[in-house]
Amino acid sequence: MAAQESAGQEHRIVVGVDGSASARAALAWAVRQAQLTGAVVEAVIAWEFPVAYGYAAPAMDIDFEELATKTVTAAIAEVTAESGPVAIQHKVVEGNAAQVLLAESAGADLLVVGSRGHGGFVGALLGSTGQHCVHHATCPVVVIRTPPA
Repeated sequence: MAAQESAGQEHRIVVGVDGSASARAALAWAVRQAQLTGAVVEAVIAWEFPVAYGYAAPAMDIDFEELATKTVTAAIAEVTAESGPVAIQHKVVEGNAAQVLLAESAGADLLVVGSRGHGGFVGALLGSTGQHCVHHATCPVVVIRTPPA
């Protein structure tokens, strides 16, 4: 489905993806919204090298960018298998998730995030990344709750 353009500007919905159930629900919601509005979905995943304070990072033979790419493409494949045609792009960016999402959503119609991802405080109603995005985004933010188990 081609994105509708008004005044030469493409409509975009940016969605944060991290492999969690909440992020998959956010991606599915963004795809449905894009179908209704003719927007392009940009699935964004951020990655960082792990940090251990006070210790030298152990030598690891892990390609974090490749893992992030596999995570976002798997989420897109899962969601698009259940939906109709819609234009979906993906971006894999090194950096802090909240900062990456804010930068990528500049000028977007919507930023969509899950209610919580892989953070340590599982009982939180809204994870730290979503919280930061809600308070600092320059576009409307939609928070999708984690689907019931």
